[in-house]
Amino acid sequence: MSLPLLNRTNVKDRPAAPVRIVHLGLGAFHRAHQAWYTQQADPEGAWGIAAFTGRRPDAAVALGAQDGLYTLIERSDGGDSFELVGSIVEARDGADVARLAELVAAESTALVTLTITETAYGLGPDGTLDPGDPAVAADIGLLASGAGREGRPTTAIGRLVWALAARRRAGAGGIAIVSCDNLANNAAAARAAIRGMAAAADPELAAWMDTHVSFVGTSVDRITPRTTPAEIELVARATGFQDDSPVVAEPFRNWILSGSFPSGRPDWERAGAVFVEDIEPYENRKLWLLNGAHSLLAYAGTLKGHETVAQAVADPECAQWIADFWDEAQANLPAGLDIPAYRAALLERFGNSRIAHYLAQIAMDGSSKLRMRALPVLRAERAAGRSGAAAARMVGAWIAFLRSAAAAGRPVQDGAAERIAAALALPTGQDTAALIGLLDPMAAGEAAVVELIECAADSFAAAADSFTASAGS
Repeated sequence: MSLPLLNRTNVKDRPAAPVRIVHLGLGAFHRAHQAWYTQQADPEGAWGIAAFTGRRPDAAVALGAQDGLYTLIERSDGGDSFELVGSIVEARDGADVARLAELVAAESTALVTLTITETAYGLGPDGTLDPGDPAVAADIGLLASGAGREGRPTTAIGRLVWALAARRRAGAGGIAIVSCDNLANNAAAARAAIRGMAAAADPELAAWMDTHVSFVGTSVDRITPRTTPAEIELVARATGFQDDSPVVAEPFRNWILSGSFPSGRPDWERAGAVFVEDIEPYENRKLWLLNGAHSLLAYAGTLKGHETVAQAVADPECAQWIADFWDEAQANLPAGLDIPAYRAALLERFGNSRIAHYLAQIAMDGSSKLRMRALPVLRAERAAGRSGAAAARMVGAWIAFLRSAAAAGRPVQDGAAERIAAALALPTGQDTAALIGLLDPMAAGEAAVVELIECAADSFAAAADSFTASAGS
């Protein structure tokens, strides 16, 4: 017997709230995190979210058919619980820039949240907008020519700048941009990307941003693996509805924010969000300890034949590598962050065997992720007169992973895939410096750092050869 589709016609206790939040990067993490927080903080139904996809429209098509409703599966070793989330009231293809501009220009829209991934900011290793990126350059040209009003910017940043220009023309007042991506000082990164593109295309728009757009920094945390057909079947049995867009997440969740909201915001504190004056220590704690460990496991664990975080962290050698890296990271974090308890909680979360967090998913876009997760620790350790060997091991594992992929003819999922391929075409040794240069040009010029990372990559050579052979069989 077919089940009724999950939508607002069939579920009448979830009327759509008016759109006051625009989100770019409609994906599982946003739906398990910011959308969940907004629902918990907004029992009156005053803060609806219009969410736009990134690279593909699929999520918008599936979620749009359900009027934005979906089931959140909270998964622990003790079992599953199910919650209906209705804070998303519009799901749109990211290419629908006309609707994006209409919503951002509306006076009722108070903020824009972002989960567009590190790569989509279009920043170079120096933290500024990279005009050498062909997509970035094309959008700057489009916006500068004035064709942006009728044209179609293709990057997330270009689309948002285009929409902010519409808000300026409408005289709609101040708006907050809230980056929820795993970037060090993500408020500054968002400002560098968004204002940087505006300044390159239209200096008057950039000047308007200086007085009308605030950039809010965040630290976000909730492990959200990919949904499989098994979860769709599970939700159908548990709820009696056909939900083609459920989301799986761990019980743990954390959201720390810092910044101003000129046109208001939901009462996210009601759901447990925390507002602080200085967010950098919290960002670094999460980026280095959680995300850094994830990247280390993604490359080293994959080379050792593991597929999920839980499998890799159960490997004593991988667990020791994590501990070594955490020791280095902890030495460069300030007191007062309760790091020992945070580390213990991370190990418990990583070991949740019912959360199938695939290493292949984490391994994507390593060139931008390691720039935030490994290099700051490596630089800090060496500045303190220590080797930084554990941070170098993470970069070395990435290089061994890339070499293995090239040898097996496997494509690399990375925004810098072409530059990675060009580096890998160089002789062994030279490729190391070239790959490090994608993360940090200054580090690539330090012979001692290159040698340290090359030794780390060599230590994974046997595992990489074995992984290449198994992938080709």
